Amino acid sequence: MKMAHSFEEENRQDIETITKILEKITNLPAQQITPCLHTLMENLVALQEKPFYAQATPEEWSKTFTEWVECHRSLNLPSLSDEAISRDSIYGDER
Repeated sequence: MKMAHSFEEENRQDIETITKILEKITNLPAQQITPCLHTLMENLVALQEKPFYAQATPEEWSKTFTEWVECHRSLNLPSLSDEAISRDSIYGDER
């Protein structure tokens, strides 16, 4: 995205500050934060032009969703156990 790139160039110092703050808050290295932040900025800049949902093709939706999933996958959060998502643990003894 041309506009996102110029936005990044114009705001490089602020973006570096945001990255450092996110590193401190999340305890993640900049290498993991930067791709997520880049995707977020692209989406925010695109909103200024025309809403994503109003212009995105099904392929763009899929690509954006996949990037979002991968961004969260890199956080290495533990998966829920089968017990944690079982019907009994969700509803308990309501019968």
